[in-house]
Amino acid sequence: MDVTTVSLIVSLVALLFSAFVFYRLKDNEVSPADLFSTRPLQLQAYERLVLLCERIALPNLISRLSQPGLSAREMQVFLIETIKQEYEYNASQQIYVSQQAWEAVRNLRDQNMLMINSIAKTLAPEASASDLSRQIIEGMMQEERAALHTYVADTLNAEAKKIM
Repeated sequence: MDVTTVSLIVSLVALLFSAFVFYRLKDNEVSPADLFSTRPLQLQAYERLVLLCERIALPNLISRLSQPGLSAREMQVFLIETIKQEYEYNASQQIYVSQQAWEAVRNLRDQNMLMINSIAKTLAPEASASDLSRQIIEGMMQEERAALHTYVADTLNAEAKKIM
């Protein structure tokens, strides 16, 4: 057999196989989209975003990043940069979750950075990182919207349960 004949036979077999698969899917009413389910990817995205909410929750962030000897300004920069890095690391998850869920995560990021920056502005230039941390925690206790991370996590959990 020459190369042309072998090539023709392989092409014919591939064509017959494709036609068989096409008609088999049509008969069973299984769409090609059903062959690849995004459900596991969506659930993983919700899982990662819940973890993100926990990691950038201000009390958790402060306890994780607390270092003796830092100034309030250094701690402010450290907190803001950590929030940005965590958010950027998980930004690709937005394609798997609803617009509402992603907006909630983005609002959490923005609110946390705003709170850190606002409180840092009120402190004296010689304030320590522990002064900033204490003021942030006190601010969260006084403002009922400050624990936004719990609401965002609840929203993500509710959407993930709808998918399951």
